[in-house]
Amino acid sequence: MVEISAKLVKELREKTGAGMMDCKKALAETKGDMEKALIHLREKGLAEAAKRSGKAASEGLVSAYIHPGSRIGVLVEVNCETDFVAKTEDFKNLAHDLALQIAASRPQYISQDDVPAEVVKQEKEILRAQALNEGKPENVVDKMVEGRLKKFYRESCLLEQLFVKNPDVTVRNVLHEVIARVGENIVVRRFCRYELGEGT
Repeated sequence: MVEISAKLVKELREKTGAGMMDCKKALAETKGDMEKALIHLREKGLAEAAKRSGKAASEGLVSAYIHPGSRIGVLVEVNCETDFVAKTEDFKNLAHDLALQIAASRPQYISQDDVPAEVVKQEKEILRAQALNEGKPENVVDKMVEGRLKKFYRESCLLEQLFVKNPDVTVRNVLHEVIARVGENIVVRRFCRYELGEGT
């Protein structure tokens, strides 16, 4: 058995925010391989998040972010299962990071499920016309449309976006990692983004 040093556990904990015992276990199971341990914790977090997704989330908080210069402002409501978790630093930091993400990346929807069917239909028609105008043959157009539709979701849906603080992961990954750490379901309920002069 590989001896896992406290320094290694601390390093993994700082990278993931996971609990000390979870980090030690992940390193033990991956024989001290930091990269594999990171993947192991992420997979565990996703499994934990999937398990909790059915739980009612009616507590939480509304977080606000005003960009320096006061030209952009965001309000986001993030829910969890208990008032206890809503008061934790982990949860507050997540809510703040989500507000920051919305300010920086301008999502229009929370997730792919929230995009209205007529918007998806219209987007597909536009993407199809673009592909045909590029002279692509019919048999590859549908594949191109699907690929470009994924890009549309990645840009317009908050949970599908790459996380501004770490572009190696999506916002959904970040959410699932916090769910795994706090042991409660967390839901982004709604958000509103204001930009000075927008729509005038």
